[in-house]
Amino acid sequence: MQVVYTLYLTSYLQTSEMRPYILAETNWKAIKEQQIDLAVLPWGATEAHNYHLPYGTDVIEADYISAEAGRIAWEQGTKVMVLPTIPFGVNTGQSDITLDINLNPSTQLLILKDIVEVLNRQGIHKLLIINSHGGNDFKPILRELGLKYPEMFLVTCSWFQALDKKEYFDEKGDHADEMETSLILYLTPDLVLPLEEAGEGKERKSKVRGIKEGWAWSERKWSMVTEDTGIGNPKAATKEKGERYFKAVTQKMAELMQDMAQVDFRNRYEV
Repeated sequence: MQVVYTLYLTSYLQTSEMRPYILAETNWKAIKEQQIDLAVLPWGATEAHNYHLPYGTDVIEADYISAEAGRIAWEQGTKVMVLPTIPFGVNTGQSDITLDINLNPSTQLLILKDIVEVLNRQGIHKLLIINSHGGNDFKPILRELGLKYPEMFLVTCSWFQALDKKEYFDEKGDHADEMETSLILYLTPDLVLPLEEAGEGKERKSKVRGIKEGWAWSERKWSMVTEDTGIGNPKAATKEKGERYFKAVTQKMAELMQDMAQVDFRNRYEV
């Protein structure tokens, strides 16, 4: 978890003030009297991101996007609390990539169950999981937890699916690509190697037609699919593109937080 708290500390030092909607920065004196309508759980992964991006890329993105969206929502009157980011995700297809840390889906279920148990017991009945890693799939987990905790409103979203990437970036990709590289260039540029050192992120397609066409699925064996662990050419990435995308996606996430906090869980469908 050290990378998470290092990022929180860095952000705190930059803002020079406690953010009351970030659990890791606030305190019991404030929390005792604080109304919390929505808890937000960012969930990342620790894995290689081509040659030029850090292993904590998904964690950095989860931290910054959740915190900024939380700020926007908070300033609009939403009583939101952003929990510390979970830094490990499902990396079962990357077992031979050094230090790509894997949590099995069954482990994620156990972790999430304990967190939901705490929130439910303490009267915080709305939880948003902001997913920052393509290998994480919380839908079946939330189906199971929804049966056990019917009074909880459990929602998951993946921030990287919230916008049409074609409106912001030129190159397609889904891992250490132009989009992720632009974001990290904007958020933590000191952690990015020069782009001439990055691989091209070429992806080998499956020989099985249904998988190639996208209507059949098999987990990608990462070392067979890509030589540099990236999928998508990052060479056109810029800090400016990252800033534009970051502002748009955090606004979108903030709107989701506001909607969740305001909706009546017992009457949440349109007539």
